[in-house]
Amino acid sequence: MRPRLPPNVPLSLLANSLSSPLPCTLAHLMVSQERQEPALPLPSNSSSAKRAAASMDASSPAPPLLLRAPTPSPSIDLPAAAGKAAAVFDLRREPKIPAPFLWPHEEARPTSAAELEVPVVDVGVLRNGDRAGLRRAAAQVASACATHGFFQVCGHGVDAALGRAALDGASDFFRLPLADKQRARRVPGTVSGYTSAHADRFASKLPWKETLSFGFHDGAASPVVVDYFTGTLGQDFEPMGRVYQRYCEKMKELSLTIMELLELSLGVERGYYREFFEDSRSIMRCNYYPPCPEPERTLGTGPHCDPTALTILLQDDVGGLEVLVDGEWRPVRPVPGAMVINIGDTFMALTLIISCRGSRSVVRSVVPSRAV
Repeated sequence: MRPRLPPNVPLSLLANSLSSPLPCTLAHLMVSQERQEPALPLPSNSSSAKRAAASMDASSPAPPLLLRAPTPSPSIDLPAAAGKAAAVFDLRREPKIPAPFLWPHEEARPTSAAELEVPVVDVGVLRNGDRAGLRRAAAQVASACATHGFFQVCGHGVDAALGRAALDGASDFFRLPLADKQRARRVPGTVSGYTSAHADRFASKLPWKETLSFGFHDGAASPVVVDYFTGTLGQDFEPMGRVYQRYCEKMKELSLTIMELLELSLGVERGYYREFFEDSRSIMRCNYYPPCPEPERTLGTGPHCDPTALTILLQDDVGGLEVLVDGEWRPVRPVPGAMVINIGDTFMALTLIISCRGSRSVVRSVVPSRAV
């Protein structure tokens, strides 16, 4: 799966829930933002893909920032291993693609015109007593899991206004000056925090994106997401933290609902997977794919498989998600109000699900869009 860069500014937000010691759910929202500020030229294409979320412990001291010699596009040098410096690029202001972000033409090739056939499953049947609809939904999920591992869900109960608020919050954060965003930068070895495009002298094929990640656990004594935002960025970010706290809660509810549907599709005892993942911990990740001067020469995120048990993705009408099937990158058409579900490697290992031709689906994102 990977994202391609279109004529909109892309942004994505992921929520990844982990049950100790196994990953459970990754929720990812993807949507594009029309031009609003002249200072941010829109790209003609964008790439983004799902990856393991990273986080930062707010209590860990962050290394000092070192300013690099002036260049046409502002960047920051960060200390790296063995005393080497890693340059952090402000991709929104790059007049051309820096060499570390260039991808070989054959790897950044255009998407196939043939869309991936992904069933739209009404998960509301789990609550409304429609037995025929429930059998139909279970059959759709079983078929999708046995082929490419993707399906879409409607009737999920996630308020559209909440998703929009989460997207707006991510947009506000990524529009901050680079130095301000670096206040939340991820400390190596942790899972929360901000990461931007950075490279040392040996780097190559870097993704054209920025990310913000933070953890969630609904069993915590305090609102952990709110605490993260206020503790890392200050009290002014409390409203943003409350939006993401609620969004993470809804993603957790939805992930457990989908687990119930997977139980039915696999003939597993009702409640088995739901109970197994009930106490899972989560990571939410926001991905941002800045305007790109040469979008056909790079990717927002390279091809990858999701290591989690479940990925939830909300796209806008622009889309950008691609899945590698039979050697071709096939786009997944966005369905208004629906969320894309991807069965991850952990769930496959737990259930011994075999995907199409015995190989795991690979995904990428090719649209510079905004996603939560």
